[in-house]
Amino acid sequence: MTATVQIVGAGPGAPDLLTLRAARAIESAQVLVWTDSLVNPQIAALAPPGCESVRTSTLTLEEVMAVVLERAQAGQRVVRLHDGDPCLYGALQEQICRLADAGLAVEVVPGLSAYQATAAALGAELTIPGRVQTIVLSRAGGRTGTPERESLARLAALQASLCLYLSARHVEEVQGELLQHYPADTPVAIGYRVSWPDQWLTVVPLEAMARVSRERNLIRTTLYVVSPALRDAGGARSLLYSASHNHLFRGGAE
Repeated sequence: MTATVQIVGAGPGAPDLLTLRAARAIESAQVLVWTDSLVNPQIAALAPPGCESVRTSTLTLEEVMAVVLERAQAGQRVVRLHDGDPCLYGALQEQICRLADAGLAVEVVPGLSAYQATAAALGAELTIPGRVQTIVLSRAGGRTGTPERESLARLAALQASLCLYLSARHVEEVQGELLQHYPADTPVAIGYRVSWPDQWLTVVPLEAMARVSRERNLIRTTLYVVSPALRDAGGARSLLYSASHNHLFRGGAE
């Protein structure tokens, strides 16, 4: 069954960070249902002339899905455009379930996420041999909460590269939790609207995370990357490219 609905990731903001598949989906849409409070209007403008544009910032999920279902059942090509990657904090599962119940095929097109754009903007790798090999994507509990097994304290105890979305409103509480597990001088990247024209990005010690956030009045579209990997890597290097390391494609079977 050919998908009549595409749920598309718009990436972090910059139009040239769209995937080719995402751009082609938008350019062929007959109906574009897009998150206008978060998606760059330049990306929505890639839709062809005559495409119906439906902004969702004032709509509930039920109202959004009513539009998507009605247009798709009428045979129109519908693109539901999300910021970032729709698989992260995008209410993806609820939308897919409603579309499946209606017998509609869905294609999900991934998008570049803000943590990737932030690391790239810093020229940083979030996995450094001998220092940190795990990246955790999470958020503060806030009003919706998180499962106890995924509490911030438990995640912070890993001392991994911790990327926190949707957390700026709770930054004092977040900083307090993190300081129980990370050293106070652990680097924290604070990224606001990374890849947009008004991007603001800096790296501060963990102990300054809340103060700097409040000074900049950051309450939304902000990502925190807390990571020992943001320190000077020194001589750390991957074994994959080391002359002393054999593998399947270079002189060994391992």
